[in-house]
Amino acid sequence: MRPIRLPEPPSGSSGVPEIFEGGVYSVIRRAVIIGNGSAGAENQCVGLVRALGLSERQSFFRVTRPSGGVNEWLHWLPVSLHKTLYHLLRRICGESRLPMTARSNKLAPFPSENGFKLGLSLVLEADAKHIAKLARETFEKEGPLLVVASGRDTISIASSVKRLASENVFVVQIQHPRTHLNRFDLVITPRHDYYPLTPQGQEQIPKFLRGWITPLEPPDEHVVVTTGALHTADFAALRNAASAWHDDLSPLPKPLLVVNIGGPTKHCRYGADLAKQLLCSLENVLEGCGSMRISFSRRTPPKVSKIIMNRLGSHSKVYIWDGEEPNPHMGHLAWADAFVITADSVSMLSEACSTGKPVYVIGAERCKWKFSEFHKYLQERGVARPFTGKENISETWSYPPLNDTAEAARQVREAIARRGWRLK
Repeated sequence: MRPIRLPEPPSGSSGVPEIFEGGVYSVIRRAVIIGNGSAGAENQCVGLVRALGLSERQSFFRVTRPSGGVNEWLHWLPVSLHKTLYHLLRRICGESRLPMTARSNKLAPFPSENGFKLGLSLVLEADAKHIAKLARETFEKEGPLLVVASGRDTISIASSVKRLASENVFVVQIQHPRTHLNRFDLVITPRHDYYPLTPQGQEQIPKFLRGWITPLEPPDEHVVVTTGALHTADFAALRNAASAWHDDLSPLPKPLLVVNIGGPTKHCRYGADLAKQLLCSLENVLEGCGSMRISFSRRTPPKVSKIIMNRLGSHSKVYIWDGEEPNPHMGHLAWADAFVITADSVSMLSEACSTGKPVYVIGAERCKWKFSEFHKYLQERGVARPFTGKENISETWSYPPLNDTAEAARQVREAIARRGWRLK
């Protein structure tokens, strides 16, 4: 009797029955995002999921902390310990005597960020057991679950999901968790997170603190290293923004200079002094601009915005966004000829540097520690230049644009393939 021979599986992935590629159980069709309430951190998760093609099938969970009163002094604690201490204090002191409020753990609206609509109307309180149960119960029907988290408060939740449902999830942690990288399938972190391992960084951090605030080892196979932050400003989003903002921005005289002003941070401190320096430099280049559009962030101190608005608010070439919707940020990225950005925001700089257009930075000399290293690297790569007020804004210069989000997505796909799975 002649042996029965099964047909060889077709080559390539297009049109291949799933039985030849590991079956339905090996295909990732949906994603869960775990956020921490920070727009910069959550936007990175959204950008990665979008780049992986799963934005139409994503669910959003958020880790929340108690807020108000003494809670503002407890944010340095791990989130689980913070919540435990909060409930203990409520029991001891009584709710009426304790001047604290808790953020609701019920459904909460998800805001649009940077003019990009996420298509999400509700956000659930992050619970590792619930997410793991969801992954296990839907595995046979829906396949594995991609979990993407970002920020310190999400580390314990994401790692618990991995521990509770390791056979059903692929967990990506954005921003370095410092230790125990094997708790995740992949970690995505910017290059400057490894600054503490350099000789300069070692000198700045006491040895007994290093295990708490620094990576302990150089990147290994678990780590994808980027230059800046991930974001949603990909080619398709900018093309859509160019169309949506065409009537408002295309008629503006060229060159169009977009100025994005953030706010001071503990590693990049400034106030009215930098605002005055920025104002002087902007007035110097204004004559060479066709038009200038200025945006403040939610972190911009009133004393900073007031200085800028008092001097430039009535200038015929200048438009200052009033903070009301719609947010022109994506339109600015699409239509600007050049950018001036304060040094405090890695996210805003990463987005602007992904366009390939001239990017000028003000205040980089005020940044410390790893953020100083970030600005140094941008300048060494020719991606950004210091803003001095002597620039000719009509002068164009180019560089290989930052492509961190697309490159990170490629490496996530490869890591998933090594697991024996694939993305739908």
